[in-house]
Amino acid sequence: MDIYNFKKIEEKWQKNWEKNKAFYAKFDPKRKKYYLLEMFPYPSGKIHMGHVRNYTIGDVAARFKMIQGFNVMHPMGFDAFGQPAENAAIKNKTKPDTWTHKCIEDMKVELKRMGFSYDWQREVSTCDADYYKWNQWIFLKMVEQGLAYKKASAVNWCPSCQTTLANEEVIEGGCWRCQAKVEQKDLEQWYLKITEYKDRLLEDLKQLNNWPQRVIAMQENWIGRSEGVDIYFKEKDSKKVIPVFTTRVDTIFGATYIVLAPEHPLVSEIIKGKPQEKEVLKFREKVAGESKVVRVAADVKKEGVFTGCFAINPVNNEEVPIWVADYVLMEYGTGAIMAVPTHDQRDFLFAKEHSLPMRVVINPVVGGLELADMKEAYEGQGVQVNSAQFNGLKNSEAKSKIAQWMEETGIGKIQAHWRLRDWLISRQRYWGTPIPIIYCPKCGTVPVPYEDLPVELPKDAPFTGEGGSPLGKVSKFVNIKCPKCKGAARRETDTMATFFDSSWYFLRFCSPKFKDAPFDVAEAKYWMRVDQYIGGIEHAILHLLYSRFFTKFFKDLKMVDFDEPFERLLTQGMVLKDGEVMSKSRGNIVDPDSIISKYGADTLRLFILFAAPPETELEWDDRGLEGANKFLNRVWRIQENLKDKASPEVYKALHKSIKKITEDVGDFKFNTAIASMMELTNAIYQLGADKEIFSNLLIMIAPIAPHFAEELWQELGNKESIFKASWPKYDPKILIEDTVTMVIQVNGKVRSKIDVPIDISEDKLKALVLSDEKLKLWLNNQPPKKFIIVPKKLINIVI
Repeated sequence: MDIYNFKKIEEKWQKNWEKNKAFYAKFDPKRKKYYLLEMFPYPSGKIHMGHVRNYTIGDVAARFKMIQGFNVMHPMGFDAFGQPAENAAIKNKTKPDTWTHKCIEDMKVELKRMGFSYDWQREVSTCDADYYKWNQWIFLKMVEQGLAYKKASAVNWCPSCQTTLANEEVIEGGCWRCQAKVEQKDLEQWYLKITEYKDRLLEDLKQLNNWPQRVIAMQENWIGRSEGVDIYFKEKDSKKVIPVFTTRVDTIFGATYIVLAPEHPLVSEIIKGKPQEKEVLKFREKVAGESKVVRVAADVKKEGVFTGCFAINPVNNEEVPIWVADYVLMEYGTGAIMAVPTHDQRDFLFAKEHSLPMRVVINPVVGGLELADMKEAYEGQGVQVNSAQFNGLKNSEAKSKIAQWMEETGIGKIQAHWRLRDWLISRQRYWGTPIPIIYCPKCGTVPVPYEDLPVELPKDAPFTGEGGSPLGKVSKFVNIKCPKCKGAARRETDTMATFFDSSWYFLRFCSPKFKDAPFDVAEAKYWMRVDQYIGGIEHAILHLLYSRFFTKFFKDLKMVDFDEPFERLLTQGMVLKDGEVMSKSRGNIVDPDSIISKYGADTLRLFILFAAPPETELEWDDRGLEGANKFLNRVWRIQENLKDKASPEVYKALHKSIKKITEDVGDFKFNTAIASMMELTNAIYQLGADKEIFSNLLIMIAPIAPHFAEELWQELGNKESIFKASWPKYDPKILIEDTVTMVIQVNGKVRSKIDVPIDISEDKLKALVLSDEKLKLWLNNQPPKKFIIVPKKLINIVI
């Protein structure tokens, strides 16, 4: 019993759990449920330390709730579609499904080695037809509701991957996968009308009291509701109205030029016959090849050209030049901005670059601005100047007055604009859910009938990495009879973005084998919402936003009765080595397999939880593994010297630990919970322990080191799993202190400490303090002038 034989014990209990289906959750309305979910992984074949950290945090919470008596569902699956599988198929001369399923099996072996309490009967893989059939079902429901539509638009296009990219997938002008330079391209593609839900998506953020504020702020910013005014400028010659949206209507009298997005439909009209026409068209062509992400980046120099045209500022009838510039996008606002260089830094830099006029219209409350002295725009609060009848008003007050005046005179309209745009789901690749649409020359766009789902991916698609979607090259997939007229027709060859798959998987886990709908409504009513969701901050915007959107859509279909899918959210920090995130490219990977082989899964789990709080970054340090291993072996040896009855002091230490550990584990403060376990272990080594104390320690260690705790629990003579035990409760009476430590100050400076009975009288307290040997040195035989006593905390002696 001297050494904890982790290899033998971990293999034993992993087999035991699997054989007994220990973590299979059952629908049981009589029991209080707890749904714990970590964001499911992409099957890359190997788990990394980021996975280990994320899933260990979740596993501890799940096991803690099991011992507390909850009916816990803790499922796992695989986010299995996506471009990397196609790339791997090309590279390894295999098929995406073969490669993906091999990766899934390899990852399952590694996940099981970590001892995670997953309910494998609920496993889903998004690349399996019995899952993506329901993607197609959901899509068809969205078509019926007018929420899915096709339109032509300019998209980010990777010429290497031959697919579209979301703005977030463009990094420094390149594709996030292959770094190829991203181009702009016009394509007919499928969109989901997420903007129909913009008000609810924004308003319901108020319900998410248990989400990190950082994530709430990111979602608010992404949805981006801005209140302001549409101002109606007119082009001087054609009198065409150019609506300009602004949130800073207080600066309108300082607008010295306006800027149109190069894609703005008015550009072609107003430049016809102008000397600048060729230059503008050339500039527009150049910008068309640039990523929109790069165009609006703060650290990239802004470029533009003068159109040769002028607009009339409606508040003062001034002629202002019209420019086109790369930093204005058609997707935001109205595709046109008024430029106020003195009060907007981007406009200031652009105006300086092109020698455009400036005018100050807001002065600081103290002092005035001189154009000649301005090194940057003044964007603070102040008082209106050069603003006609609004001069002298505070700009915060002028904002509403100018807006009202504009509405009354018809030169503007108070409006709200949104940053959120409809969700582009089309991808020109094979390894994704086929979009269930058929194009018929006679009937037009025809949805695939529900009874014909799933539209399955053909097994024989060619993979070269070139020439668009491989689906388009499989004639027996593409060429089909129209379900309406039975004439010759063609299938859609785009597949869905993988975010579609992950936007509802948490609902499928409630009834993964249900054959009549995406999920069983009754089971979802019991299990949902997800009580605790855990995953990386990198998914704070898109995945979480899309999951919220799908949930609201299901509510509209009366399939669920809640607005939000996730009650609590925890975003864990990255695992670092030598100050950098672990990655193959940096060569700083630590392989979980090698750590498990050397120390065991429980030591790895203990280390990764003790090293840092879950929300913060974790710096890898092998020395921490040695410390974790030593602690487990110390606990292991306690069983050799158990007493018949332990002392009251150890019971007091136990109950103090139970209170602290219960609170800390419930609040995901695993590092401080483990510290309390270490303190209790020290107390046991000093004072001894009996079976009751040791059993309670093991139950509290069990969520963190489950194999280890199961083995010792069995050694104590228990027949059932430790996870069938009850979480210990502390006795408040035992925690009542009979002594208290009081600080002793002399003239306000701490000079000593003293333990005294909690109910000591004031006279006895003074006598005890004056007899303290350490204090006598500071008093230097001087009689105290005054005693200031703060009960149970401190005594200040004035001399």
